[in-house]
Amino acid sequence: MVTWAIRLILFIVLLAFAAKNTDPVTLRFFFDAAAQVPLVLLLFGFFAAGAVLGVTAVLGTVLRQRREILRLKRESRQRVGAAARAENEPGAHPVPPPAEG
Repeated sequence: MVTWAIRLILFIVLLAFAAKNTDPVTLRFFFDAAAQVPLVLLLFGFFAAGAVLGVTAVLGTVLRQRREILRLKRESRQRVGAAARAENEPGAHPVPPPAEG
């Protein structure tokens, strides 16, 4: 309930900010190209571009961590299975823990 109240307040504040910044601004490009756009659209566009760049920058790390987690889970299941098999065999020694490194 509190989360939705905070979201509603934030939405109202951002909506009021957008309503106050509707004046057109000139965005100048190379070779004398220019475009007139409302300031709020320009701000939203640069915010969205920054969010996309931020997600792209973090994506490699997240994917590498996911692969590492899957590898560790697979190794853990193999070790648990090997330990269970060793316990069921008479006279067998338990599987030693992996060396750190």
